[in-house]
Amino acid sequence: MASLEMIVADIAAEMADAPDRGTVADYIPGLAEIDSGRFGIAVIEADGTCHKAGDADEPFSIQSISKVFSLTLALGAIGDRLWDRVGREPSGSAFNSIVQLETESGIPRNPFINAGAIVVADMILGAHEPIEAIGEILRFVRSLADDDSIFIDERIARAEQETGFRNIALANYMRAFGNLRQPVERTLGVYFHQCALAMSCHQLARAGGYLMAGGINPATGHSIVSTQRARRINALMMTCGHYDGSGEFAFRVGLPGKSGVGGGILAIAPGKASIAVWSPGLNPRGTSQLGALALERLVQRTGWSVFEPSGG
Repeated sequence: MASLEMIVADIAAEMADAPDRGTVADYIPGLAEIDSGRFGIAVIEADGTCHKAGDADEPFSIQSISKVFSLTLALGAIGDRLWDRVGREPSGSAFNSIVQLETESGIPRNPFINAGAIVVADMILGAHEPIEAIGEILRFVRSLADDDSIFIDERIARAEQETGFRNIALANYMRAFGNLRQPVERTLGVYFHQCALAMSCHQLARAGGYLMAGGINPATGHSIVSTQRARRINALMMTCGHYDGSGEFAFRVGLPGKSGVGGGILAIAPGKASIAVWSPGLNPRGTSQLGALALERLVQRTGWSVFEPSGG
């Protein structure tokens, strides 16, 4: 097998020449302007070795990938009581669907659809001021990546607030069922800002390392979550990380992953690597077109799929 460094470089070259690059999200000002020709990949192995290519050091809006980190933070704060207010099942619906909330009494199917992540943001907010909760999320992600240059793109956050009418509707609907405890505008302020986190592939792969290493931050040796909780977060990423495209991603890639409409994907090969890819053009289900293709090819060449009999 070729070296991992060569595999990563080859995939980046292949993605540079790919003709079908998907469609950049145009409903959030700021994202619509991103060049669809961009592509980055970073792979950080269990021993800390990093292989990267393309635009791997270019910050981008991680959007819904942030839901992995906010879920981890909320679980650390309130534990399994979180699951009283959020489910753990795939939705089979679009990320911003309101349909299931009516029949399921305002309980979102999982923490990775927008409704679920808004409830998680409500838990993180608690009795704090929104600026304190936003600061806590930012500090947490910076500590995971060991990088204080990670920032929140205020322009994107403002655009989310100005155009997020579906999210406002979801939040009000759940508030009507009593599943939001804080005023809607305060909870959404936290949610919109977490989605506006800006990170590079390199930073994102470092931040996801604890999910590759059984809950331990491999860079520091500090425990972030228990081994069981890391396994369960990975399970949710596998079953729910790409909304109504989660089954297709599991079928083609076979790794826990979480996508965002900014074009990023965080993928975890447990015990082997934390991987981040970025290409802003999306497929019809809101996942990076080339990011998913790159991960599919990476797994084909490394044998890292969790379904491989050999374990890769």
